[in-house]
Amino acid sequence: MLNKIWISFFFLALFSSLHQWFFLGNGEIFSAVINSIFDMSKVTVEIAIGLIGILSFWLGMMKIAEQAGVINRLSLMISPLFQKLMPQVPKGHPAMGSMTMNLSANFLGLDNAATPLGLKAMQDLQTLNPKKDTATDAQILFLVLNTSSVTLFPIAVFVYRAQQGAANPTDVFIPILLATFASSFAGLLAVAYKQKIQLMQKVILLYFSAGAAVLMALIIYFAQLSSELLAQQSSILGNSLIFLTIIAFISVAMWRKINVYDAFINGAKEGFETSIKLIPYLLAMLVAIGVLRASGALTLIVDTFRHFVALLGFDTAFVDAMPTALMKPLSGSGSRAMMIETMNTYGADSFAGRLASIMQGSTETTFYVLAVYFGSVGIRYTRHAVTCGLIADFAGMFAAICVCYWFFG
Repeated sequence: MLNKIWISFFFLALFSSLHQWFFLGNGEIFSAVINSIFDMSKVTVEIAIGLIGILSFWLGMMKIAEQAGVINRLSLMISPLFQKLMPQVPKGHPAMGSMTMNLSANFLGLDNAATPLGLKAMQDLQTLNPKKDTATDAQILFLVLNTSSVTLFPIAVFVYRAQQGAANPTDVFIPILLATFASSFAGLLAVAYKQKIQLMQKVILLYFSAGAAVLMALIIYFAQLSSELLAQQSSILGNSLIFLTIIAFISVAMWRKINVYDAFINGAKEGFETSIKLIPYLLAMLVAIGVLRASGALTLIVDTFRHFVALLGFDTAFVDAMPTALMKPLSGSGSRAMMIETMNTYGADSFAGRLASIMQGSTETTFYVLAVYFGSVGIRYTRHAVTCGLIADFAGMFAAICVCYWFFG
């Protein structure tokens, strides 16, 4: 999928450039395209260098949390909910532990830990699968919850916003939290409807009530604020929660007699390696998107969509961030590059830049997650997994637009 997308960007840029040259008389179009390749290559290196420090820091902190047993504790808190949502998985089955560990890691933003845990969970669930090439109900629910991106701290989004010069990189914290809640809730409802899961159970209602209470408290509080105070208070709350979480990780690790400094150094080393590994992926997508924009093709696509929205009588400020939304279900690296390119073009603190950031943090890469997780156990028939995953994506993107207008519009 990603291979076809990447190639199509260059051919769309070629056709657009030829159109500009032959029909619009723009003889400088190919020069602009080549210059964009050099510019985006330079931007890639600048981004990667900026990522090394902050990404190393966060992976160091997450390694402290991992060794302190924070993920295990979260797993114990979540497992009762899964026992009700997935009655076909026996109590005490290894799949319960690996699934809760995976979602706990996702919740804390531990992507490196979440992926192997997710693959392990899929393998454990596959042992209960009577038809090895067809996804079970439990596997589908697990996948949809993964693709809906249940994440408390979208650190990667904050890092890229900081690198792009945002005044308050975490001012999108609460909007992302609201959008990802909408995405996860919509995905769960879609699966529950399809699988006829009885949500009116005591344990499920208890978890939902707790989540809804927090959500309503946030909505009620922020509904009283002006647009200026919304952004300010979101930043304050986001920064304070993140700092308190750091202190909590260190405190728990100290209490458990963990060598906090060594744990941090080990995690930071992984952060450095991760930053370097990101360069080829960022380079590939940023150059392709740069070529697409320089040729006029991306502008034509966005303007066509903007015209359609205007004909319907809606505000068009959100349209400039839509490339991120359209790319998100297909490619994580592609949507990340779209987000960066949007911030680079319009500014990190522009409406489009903030909306692209919220969209990036609201959902996961549906088709990639489905391909990797199902492919790892040989599943070919995904049943309603794709439909439910895309419903979660749509809900997350729609919520992202709404909360961005609410906070920054």
